[in-house]
Amino acid sequence: MRNDSKLRDSIKKWENETLLQTIKRFPEREENFKTISGIPIKRFYTPLDLQDLNYEKDLGFPGEFPFTRGVQPTGYRGRFWTMRQYSGFATAQETNKRFHFLLEQGQTGLSIAFDLPTQIGYDSDDPLTQGEVGKVGVAIDSLADMEVLFEGIPLDKVSTSMTINAPASILLAMYIVVAEKQGVSMDKLRGTIQNDILKEYVARGTYIFPPTPSMRLITDIFKFCSQNMPLWNTISISGYHIREAGSTAVQEVAFTLADGIAYVQAAINAGLDVDGFASRLSFFFGSHSDFLEEICKFRAARRMWARIMRERFNAKNDDSCRMRFHTQTAGCTLTAQQPDNNVVRVTLQALQAVLGGTQSLHTNSRDEALSLPTEESVQIALRTQQIIAYESGVGDTIDPFAGSYYIESLTNEIEEKAMEYIQKIDDIGGAQIAIEKGFIQREIHEAAYQFQKSVDETKRIVVGVNKFTVDEEPKFDYLRINPEAEREQLGELEKIRSKRNTKQVSQALSALREAAMSDTNLMPSIIDAVRVYATLGEICGVLREIFGEYKAPDIL
Repeated sequence: MRNDSKLRDSIKKWENETLLQTIKRFPEREENFKTISGIPIKRFYTPLDLQDLNYEKDLGFPGEFPFTRGVQPTGYRGRFWTMRQYSGFATAQETNKRFHFLLEQGQTGLSIAFDLPTQIGYDSDDPLTQGEVGKVGVAIDSLADMEVLFEGIPLDKVSTSMTINAPASILLAMYIVVAEKQGVSMDKLRGTIQNDILKEYVARGTYIFPPTPSMRLITDIFKFCSQNMPLWNTISISGYHIREAGSTAVQEVAFTLADGIAYVQAAINAGLDVDGFASRLSFFFGSHSDFLEEICKFRAARRMWARIMRERFNAKNDDSCRMRFHTQTAGCTLTAQQPDNNVVRVTLQALQAVLGGTQSLHTNSRDEALSLPTEESVQIALRTQQIIAYESGVGDTIDPFAGSYYIESLTNEIEEKAMEYIQKIDDIGGAQIAIEKGFIQREIHEAAYQFQKSVDETKRIVVGVNKFTVDEEPKFDYLRINPEAEREQLGELEKIRSKRNTKQVSQALSALREAAMSDTNLMPSIIDAVRVYATLGEICGVLREIFGEYKAPDIL
């Protein structure tokens, strides 16, 4: 049995006899030792920091509640995480070539980046989209583009993730119909749509409709997929973009889980049984620069979600409590200065995601602070994952940092501080109201300001930016988007409009309008419209008529 009194005496003796003598000769760095979230870091940790830790209650076993140590009983000993590289640019044809290249290099899942017009529900020929077509992702106007995007890629053999939110139902409908044309039924499809609109209001800004009808679209997807697509992840509740907007690790966990609570409650309010849909919820986190804090963040988030689902929503099935998540290394940490340094940053961030137990991983490329990545840079990023998987040995045992006094103490502290935020959000009235009041936005803005201030004052070092700089940067061969891509996309869209049956399109859009004005599930009507080549902009236009558009509040 541990003798805490004796240990305290030993620590005091060490401080007086060993530590003080060393500090007199070799003073510690003049820093205020804190994590990026501002949590103070002690000189070292002992069993005294874990006096209340109950192994079975707080950690448990891999694959069992509360899943602190991972969601799979065998960890990565069964199979490695899914290796995805987020990809999309210019036209569907060019992106299809990149997909084939990545699959040939050993990638095990696809992840699609859509251009800005697609993300906010406009066709490529809309006057508002000029100059943006195909720039930050692939342009998708209709089913025809989706058919080209997946040409030669059997959809019953790959898992596909789509970073799409406001028009997620439409892109999912397109994916369903493409699979249908390949002879693959929707119950065989595996993948994820991001479909997380709440974080768009606070972090990314690619929203279309106000919160209430947006939540309706999301719960319609939950219900449709629970009945027809049992292997599909209906939402990827995204902390990544909250972190990219400037939040701390604690805020990322708190605000992401608060959004998750809002989605679960909305689905229950819509009449869904929690154990009927919760197992297909997934999450998406960033992996930032504070190596040990990030590992603890993943462990804390997993345990918190398990407890929230069991205690708050009375979920009976363990699968409903099991947090599965995708991770992306932190784009906001990449620097245009000395871009090869980003290879090291990404390697560390990928490693901490694996040590934190991610199910899926995207590694950013070294040149993404300058442009979309080249094939060479993407290959290096993918090889980073493969080296971690096949050479490092870190996947051979499950949750290898468990039991570390510091890791367990920090995991507990992140959970405690994140739960304090969730309580504040509950007191306001939930995530949707907290967003409408600007509470979450203000918290993120303040954290981003404080972080940037610490960099500007060189209290936090960014190698190559505020220390270890060089006078001249080497030239970097970055990816240039085909300047003809927009013109080509407009030409293809014009062809589709001229070839399709306009009467069928008109009828399908009318049926969608009627469905939107009722409480009918919208997914079947959207699929019908997609099938006759109604465009993304036309479908979103009908929904804009009925639902209106969201206007962000002034929060500053």
